[in-house]
Amino acid sequence: MASIASNPWSPPRLSRRWWPVFLRNLLVWRKLALPSVVANIAEPLIWLVAFGYGLGALVGTVNMPAPGGTVAVPYILFLASGSICMSAMNAATFEALYSAFSRMHVQKTWDGILNAPVSLDDVVLAEMLWAGFKALFTVTVIMLVMLGLGITHTPKLLVAWPVLWATGITFSCIALVFNALAKGYDFFSYYFTLVLTPMMFLSGVFFPREQLPAPVLLLSDLLPLTHAVQLVRPLFMDQWPTNAALHLAVLVVYAVAAFWLALALTRKRFAR
Repeated sequence: MASIASNPWSPPRLSRRWWPVFLRNLLVWRKLALPSVVANIAEPLIWLVAFGYGLGALVGTVNMPAPGGTVAVPYILFLASGSICMSAMNAATFEALYSAFSRMHVQKTWDGILNAPVSLDDVVLAEMLWAGFKALFTVTVIMLVMLGLGITHTPKLLVAWPVLWATGITFSCIALVFNALAKGYDFFSYYFTLVLTPMMFLSGVFFPREQLPAPVLLLSDLLPLTHAVQLVRPLFMDQWPTNAALHLAVLVVYAVAAFWLALALTRKRFAR
């Protein structure tokens, strides 16, 4: 611990002791599961119904690049495949910001856990995995609703499922960076307003990215949500994504770099 305190940027020291922390969050969440489900799922479903069926009736189809040319995709399918990535992002972000900050700063739950033989590194890892689990749970329920509505029935959704989990993990790591920097809940509004909201509109969730100006398109290529959508959307269309290894690599790089940064900042915060 002394070496970590003197060098917060040292490599993560992880063990299996993250599991009791994860289990603790799960047991607490079970008591609030129903309102949590409604809060995490109602908004994306409203987006899907309002824009998918309302705006979709005006738009009709969207031309998407495909092997050998372009293919016309119903707007409801286009939106569903993008919005479910957005849902994974939002669910993981809310959990790794508001809930994790409450446990870390307001309720002092982390302080109590650290009195046990559990390291801060394991606590941060548990929070990251827990936020990823919440994202996976959210997208699973949304995917079941989409299946019930007949939006898509492709077996390739089984491949989209772990990709959406990886998306949640990536954004939980990024959110933990801002959690380590926050002094209060108001700080998170900067992240949502200046980072997440522009990302939703630049990553091809609501309309094809090809319509963006060239400089903005280059910026879009750097966003993690863009790569998640590029992986998930073809799977919803019963196609295999192109450059899948590249898109997955970008998500992994974002997750590893953000987790290390979040861990270093959290170590500095607890060393004060």
